[in-house]
Amino acid sequence: MATKSNTTIFAYVGTYTVTEQSGRGRSEGIYIYRVDPTSGLWTHIGTARGIVNPSYLSFDPQGRYLYSVIEADQVDGQPGGAVAAYAVDRQSGALTYLNRQSTRGAGPCYVSTDATGRYVLAANYNGGSIAVLPIQEGGRLGPASDFIQHVGSGPHPNQSTAHAHFIAPDPSNRFALVNDLGVDKTFVYRLDLQAGKLIPNDPPYASLKPGAGPRHLAFHPNGRFVYVIDELDNTVTVFAWDEQRGALSTVQCIDTLPHDFQGTSYCADVHFGPTGYYLYGSNRGHDSIVIYYVNGQTGTLELIGWQSTYGSTPRNFAIEPNGQYMYVANQDSDNIVTFRIDNQTGKLTPVGEHIQVPRPVCVKFLMAGE
Repeated sequence: MATKSNTTIFAYVGTYTVTEQSGRGRSEGIYIYRVDPTSGLWTHIGTARGIVNPSYLSFDPQGRYLYSVIEADQVDGQPGGAVAAYAVDRQSGALTYLNRQSTRGAGPCYVSTDATGRYVLAANYNGGSIAVLPIQEGGRLGPASDFIQHVGSGPHPNQSTAHAHFIAPDPSNRFALVNDLGVDKTFVYRLDLQAGKLIPNDPPYASLKPGAGPRHLAFHPNGRFVYVIDELDNTVTVFAWDEQRGALSTVQCIDTLPHDFQGTSYCADVHFGPTGYYLYGSNRGHDSIVIYYVNGQTGTLELIGWQSTYGSTPRNFAIEPNGQYMYVANQDSDNIVTFRIDNQTGKLTPVGEHIQVPRPVCVKFLMAGE
């Protein structure tokens, strides 16, 4: 995790430019910042405009290209959302638009790339489906090489249909894990990197508690455990991961909220701290980051406490490459708040001024380089 303090770090913030709740938003696109690795302060250096709701972002493994969902139900007059491709100037941080391709499903909300840099994986929330998009020479995207429609529902009012919310490869790049909030399952697919296909694994999924609403997940650094944050029942479900079989087995389920909390809250994001001893999750409504100690041998979590996010609806959060600072994107208060991480205790301390960004959803970091 060691990074030279004089190395330039760029931050890219995906946002909502249009939302159902507020009509036309105030955001203009993907906001680009230069990050001071010593102080943690950000300087705005540009904005990539021209696409609707570039909410979630992902880089290819070499950091040459950035891929953004276009979180919409139709794009260019055609049904379904899309993923946009950008070339990244590693010296200036600037983005150059390349092209976009349909995800073949409505409302894509998550995008990742496989470890070889050959494919983009996309999850369509509104459509309840997933897609694979080939990365062509020069970073442009080709038409989807695979598309899978999920079916089903759950007991919660937000589970009337399937809602794919996360898709990413496992550490070996042999499998892709998919959280479907609508059907309370974490699916496991085998990655066919020759054909660009997702093949249902055996076993094909792990079931969560009815009404849990699995949203995002994080692998333990040792690769033996998976931590799924459940949006609807405000829990984290811990699974043991069999990397040979691609199988998940339940270890623990733990609350993300204080027992005396009476309001409405929904979980969002989950990440490990730089040491691997602490896990963090975001609560939208309670407006906090929950902090857990992680037992690396058993995978179990022990609650440490909560940190206010000093804003409303903390959607995504990210830890910069040096592992010193966490940045929390408060979507509904238009700010990103900086916290210094105490790697001995896992606790967070707010530092510096709040970064004003309209409707921030996702934060990604990139080191400058050749």
